[in-house]
Amino acid sequence: MMKLKHLFNNTDLAVMLLNHWEFDEASWQLFKYYRISANAVYPFQKNGERYYLRFSPADEKTEQQIVAELEFLRYLREAGYDTVDTLLSKNGNELEGKDTPWGKYYAVAFKGVPGKPLTKLEASKELFFRWGEALGNLHRLSMDYIPNKNKRPSWEEQLLWMEKNIAEFPMEQAVEKEVCLLRKFFLSLPANKNNFGLIHYDFETDNVFYCEKTKTFHPIDFDDAVYHWYVMDVGRALKSMEEEFPLEKQEHMQQQFLDGYRTAMPLQTEMLELLPVFHRYADLYRYVRCLRSLAETWENEPEWMISLRNHINGMMDRDKRNFGRPLVI
Repeated sequence: MMKLKHLFNNTDLAVMLLNHWEFDEASWQLFKYYRISANAVYPFQKNGERYYLRFSPADEKTEQQIVAELEFLRYLREAGYDTVDTLLSKNGNELEGKDTPWGKYYAVAFKGVPGKPLTKLEASKELFFRWGEALGNLHRLSMDYIPNKNKRPSWEEQLLWMEKNIAEFPMEQAVEKEVCLLRKFFLSLPANKNNFGLIHYDFETDNVFYCEKTKTFHPIDFDDAVYHWYVMDVGRALKSMEEEFPLEKQEHMQQQFLDGYRTAMPLQTEMLELLPVFHRYADLYRYVRCLRSLAETWENEPEWMISLRNHINGMMDRDKRNFGRPLVI
């Protein structure tokens, strides 16, 4: 999540950035369906088709990070993997970096993907099997991926980023201890081509679309892609099932997912047994991002911001319950 000050609906900013692309006049009617979290996303139309303008301030995302994301997406598409595509700007660029009255912003326009998110579909054996297969195919392609110039961050760089940010919060000693515990653990964990590479990080129910007509999966939102163990993606997908589907169906769904994954990628039982540690990494990363997001406060904040603060604080309280405790493996 971005800092709270970046979460306001800023239609003027969106219009300034969108004007670097071709679009239909009817696009303005779609702006009311915007969403803002890790990025600002405003839907628009071109030739009657749906696109999405995604932008973020330079203090949230660097140009190098975004270029690396787009390069990985291009590699996947060229390899025949169904994923989100971009729309070139009037200047022929995938990425536009522009100075605005609100500072420097980076913008990309993405084409809409076919189908519906998994949260909108009826659960079935085939759906979960093929969802796992889609993740396995992504990791299989990642095994051979070599970036041309820009590289996405690694788990080590993310931990350094976390340390840098929590240094501004001296009371967060448990968070500091958690960073040290996880760094020590992951440095001791074997990493090789078969179990480690560039992962999606958010291959969850709301970021994976399934087209029933073509029977194809289309993951979106690669802006958290990171070099990590592949099981991190597996664990987060399994976790999202626990949050979205009834308890009595979860074990069966998760097994179908794992069976599908294993048709494309090897997955050792020993790695699955380490999932509690990977969950703690995800909790820590989310906690620090939220800590940074909530740091600034203002008088007379709007009601939506107060409500959002309360929601995030509750989530952070849950995330930090195990911080600093010994890792149980």
